[in-house]
Amino acid sequence: MRKTIDIVSKALSILLYPLFVPTYGVALFCVAFSRQVIPLPFVWSLTAVIGTFLLTCALPLSAIWIMMRRGEVTDMQINNASERTIPYLYSVMGFAFWCYLMISILQVPLSIRFVAIGATLAIGTVAVINKWWKISAHLTGLGGLFGGVMSYCMGIGVIPSWTALIIWFALCVVLMYARVYLKAHTPAQVCAGWLLGISFTFLPYCMYLYVA
Repeated sequence: MRKTIDIVSKALSILLYPLFVPTYGVALFCVAFSRQVIPLPFVWSLTAVIGTFLLTCALPLSAIWIMMRRGEVTDMQINNASERTIPYLYSVMGFAFWCYLMISILQVPLSIRFVAIGATLAIGTVAVINKWWKISAHLTGLGGLFGGVMSYCMGIGVIPSWTALIIWFALCVVLMYARVYLKAHTPAQVCAGWLLGISFTFLPYCMYLYVA
């Protein structure tokens, strides 16, 4: 049983690696928007997904891989908090270029613009906090994705089903348990990461709608 939990925890940590989450989110947006609003051109969707992957995933991962080869980080998960600062800076840079792609070039809807900017600010905040406390980037990413989905739903006037919300919360709880089980974080660190992610990608758009 313990071996199974160990395998599942590691698999979830890989599948929900923070740098993969933006690509999942953009792919989900392209599918949902095409079905619920208007079909998006295939080239537009392909550019959005590939561009997101290259800027928010491939670029930072390449930097981490090079640093690992040089012995500057011990593993791709960067479990050692003291090794995270430089990789986070590369991530922030990639996310900033991603914001430019989404907002200026692809001109995504307003709700998604808030999500892109919020995600970039969230990763920057995690980088700062990490200097004193090892907040969970995994849960920041998953919380950010949840906030992004909620912002999108508000933007097009769709109410998500209770079933979808329960499944999503269950996934968050399972990932929290996995990260704590692997001794990568404490319960406080995973909860704080989730709250930080959802705060940056959901609350700003809510505040905008309230003010507007």
